[in-house]
Amino acid sequence: MSIGNSPEDDRPSIEDDGPSIEDDGPSIGRVLQQARVAAGLTVDEVSSTTRVRIPIVHAIEQDDFSRCGGDVYARGHIRTFAQAVGLDPAPLVAQYDDEHGGRPAPTPAAPLFEAERIRPEPRRPNWTAAMVAAIVVVVGFVGFTVFSGGEKGKSDKAVAEGPSQQKTSALSSPAASKPAVPPLKPAPSDSAIAAVPADKVTVKITATTDKSWISAKDHNGQMLFDGLLQKGEAQTFQDAEKVDLILGNAGAIELYVNGKKIDNKFEDGQVERLSYTKGDPQVG
Repeated sequence: MSIGNSPEDDRPSIEDDGPSIEDDGPSIGRVLQQARVAAGLTVDEVSSTTRVRIPIVHAIEQDDFSRCGGDVYARGHIRTFAQAVGLDPAPLVAQYDDEHGGRPAPTPAAPLFEAERIRPEPRRPNWTAAMVAAIVVVVGFVGFTVFSGGEKGKSDKAVAEGPSQQKTSALSSPAASKPAVPPLKPAPSDSAIAAVPADKVTVKITATTDKSWISAKDHNGQMLFDGLLQKGEAQTFQDAEKVDLILGNAGAIELYVNGKKIDNKFEDGQVERLSYTKGDPQVG
């Protein structure tokens, strides 16, 4: 009889003699991640190749298939991921079916597939509105053209008729039919000087041989002329009663009084003071 352990302690344990439970194999995400790293690919490159968004690729490598949009699309992502990193997708898809209750029934793609967005159907052009707008534009352009053309025609007509009307009025006017000719002043002559009025005193002075300074005043002492008379120039003065003269170079002067020539012989450089009234000329 043993003192230390009881007989039950010597019997082998069931747990020690029984078979050990083997650990599960690597997960789908782990297998895909290791294959990607072995192929030398980044997550971005896998996303570009498979058209699966980068967040979904990260989620699959972490065995998070909730972002795939359902079992159908999760299986599709696993298949394309495996093909991109050089694996056979069939075992991985079968493992996913075993872990998620078998092969799933197809689900509508639009509400579940997160990688794609529903594109709105392109709107058809509204041809009715376009035709109405075009008609409005054409009508407006035609109306503007007609209005502008009418205004231009009126202005052109007014411009065209303006000179003709002026010409007609000018032709119809008796004054315009005859050109206005200024009255010609008769050249001084003996006959013209002889025709002077009898009720006034008229004196004509001409510088014949040289220039001469002269001064002429009327009977009230008002200055009629005061200046230099150049050779060949002449001046005529009239007054009701008397004309007073100062000749600076009397010898160069030819003098007519009341139409009659004065024959007095004046010398060159001689200064003469003369006065003439109505009637016969006489030296004052």
